[in-house]
Amino acid sequence: MAQPKYITNIDRITQIPAAEREKLKQITEKFVFRVNDYYLSLIDWDDPNDPIRKLVIPNTGELSEEYGRWDASDEDTNYVVPGCQHKYKTTALLICSEVCGAYCRYCFRKRLFRHDVKEAMSDVEPGLKYISEHPEINNVLLTGGDPLILATKKIKMILERLRAIDHVKIIRIGSKLPVFNPMRIYEDEELLQVIRQHSSPEKRIYIMAHVNHPREITEQARKCFQALHDAGAIVVNQTPVLKGINDDPDVLGELLDKLSWAGVTPYYFFVNRPVRGNHDFVLTLEEVYNIVEQAKAKTSGLGKRVRLSMSHTSGKIEILAIENGKAYLKYHQSRDGNYGKFMVLDCPKDATWFDDLPGNEKYWKKPEKKVEEIVSVNELSDIPQKKRVGSAAAAK
Repeated sequence: MAQPKYITNIDRITQIPAAEREKLKQITEKFVFRVNDYYLSLIDWDDPNDPIRKLVIPNTGELSEEYGRWDASDEDTNYVVPGCQHKYKTTALLICSEVCGAYCRYCFRKRLFRHDVKEAMSDVEPGLKYISEHPEINNVLLTGGDPLILATKKIKMILERLRAIDHVKIIRIGSKLPVFNPMRIYEDEELLQVIRQHSSPEKRIYIMAHVNHPREITEQARKCFQALHDAGAIVVNQTPVLKGINDDPDVLGELLDKLSWAGVTPYYFFVNRPVRGNHDFVLTLEEVYNIVEQAKAKTSGLGKRVRLSMSHTSGKIEILAIENGKAYLKYHQSRDGNYGKFMVLDCPKDATWFDDLPGNEKYWKKPEKKVEEIVSVNELSDIPQKKRVGSAAAAK
């Protein structure tokens, strides 16, 4: 199948009425817009509530300033050098791509969509140097943006450099491309060979796929999964539970089944972070928990491996249960080393995030920035001269 054509001008999507396109232009002027004709072909344009459409087509709610904040998990406090985050002891994040293949409208890094923000690094040297100097780091997540949209030559360089660091055992690559542009992967034999060379029985490469809806698992997507498996990579999946997209036990249950049948491990269901402009996708904690439990009841034990989690400033907080107005939680990952810390908190009906639970502040405190030159996106104005995370100014 030929490589899909990418579209960055919303006027080219003629299935959207002209009057609506005109309204959406003010959103594309503020946030990057990028889709391709393969993914657009998955949309039922006769259905105004089509979930695939909602994933990538802008909505007017994105301009709202009344909900959330840009950096909802305070990633600015995790940077140790420009382009590299080190929040948990054994894990480093290398933000190596400035571009996404798909600009999902709900993305928790929506701040990266802004035309006035540059946080990702094209230069990965500071991050690679930091990782090499910290032997406690045994796994590295390549993220962005979408690392698999990089040129294969650049991906090869990064993987070779990481594999030269003996204490890095696991390399993870976060990507939407297995379902957004699967042809980019299964038609690139050079890329598959690079993965084959650097994913060994002792040191695996994991592809952290972002499959949000079962309709994304097409014949082409399954071909991509198989190509990655054949190259020695392990494919897992993570998705937030999103209002109007996959907030249905039947849909989530089908997703868990189709992933398991394709050999893709269901890894995380996430509570959607309170990012500015994302209110249209938000569910309450109680709603998310009930939907996930009902979905798990419809699938096998393989599908039930998934964990429901909040990626909070203080760590990954697993939601064990929400019953009778109480939230039963534990730290699955912790910035402060409180792994397994069990918490029982009141859970108001309208609570959508850990910070909404009375008494949550007893269990964590907001950390300070590790790199003084980095300015949080929450502090950004529209003044382009201000420093950006990962900018040339911050790198000096």
